[in-house]
Amino acid sequence: MDQTELAIVRRAYAKQIMAAAQVSDPRIEAAFAATRREDFLGPGPWPMIRILGGYVMTPDADPVLLYSDQLVGIAPERRLNNGQPSLHAALLHASGIQPGDHVVHIGTGTGYFTAIMSHLAGPTGRVTGVEFDPGIAARAREYLASQANVTVLEGNGATMSFASAAVIYVNAGVTHPSDTWLDSLADGGRMILPLTSDLNFKPGKPGVFDPMKALNSGAYFRIQRHGTDFEARGLMPTAIIPADGARDSETEAALAEAFAKGGWNRVRHLVRGAAVPEERCWVRGRGWCLTYD
Repeated sequence: MDQTELAIVRRAYAKQIMAAAQVSDPRIEAAFAATRREDFLGPGPWPMIRILGGYVMTPDADPVLLYSDQLVGIAPERRLNNGQPSLHAALLHASGIQPGDHVVHIGTGTGYFTAIMSHLAGPTGRVTGVEFDPGIAARAREYLASQANVTVLEGNGATMSFASAAVIYVNAGVTHPSDTWLDSLADGGRMILPLTSDLNFKPGKPGVFDPMKALNSGAYFRIQRHGTDFEARGLMPTAIIPADGARDSETEAALAEAFAKGGWNRVRHLVRGAAVPEERCWVRGRGWCLTYD
């Protein structure tokens, strides 16, 4: 298939992704239509994950096979995937990336969604991609080399210093928002944060996937800074690979209890440092809590 035909396929794919995400956003649709997914996944055929576990290889290396709302393995032996496009369309809409923004993508993977963020931030903005895995960081740096407004860093995104960001987009399950992220979020800035317990996802164990267990043990939150205050809203349940370097056992246990009792969708604020009565707190970590009001 030539590039003209693939461009038509990508435009159709982008429309389907937006419909699946239940989002109307011409800028995000245009970013999906403009970004070549095959440029971030290496040579085909490609492994595609199935909901009940395991991967199936595409029949050949025709890139048209990548333009569906499916996860594609980038390190299938670890169950590490290029994420579901409609999920990211919804999260990108919630993040509200604007031209000129500095976006920090924690867990950039091989860079496909980082490239979409680059399109949204535009030539006056910039994207800092952070990837913990050295081999995958090297792939992302190679695949994103043509994106002048993108820098890829290797290391622990939970502790790495970076410039003030309008958007921090966390792309792996964590037990807590790191102090670095909260400190570096600009006034008015938004953070997309998946909080997960250990029940949520078991890397390297492809067996039967239990969606109900997964979706009762993880959720995305949108956190927006207003001076010293942080507004917080639960967005959607999720099943996502756990982050390296951004989990601790004490907070994980508290999260497991919080998900078991429910109510994550009633969260309204993230409070740092202050003493908050237990009845207002959905989950409490070291020096922070998510509160109901």
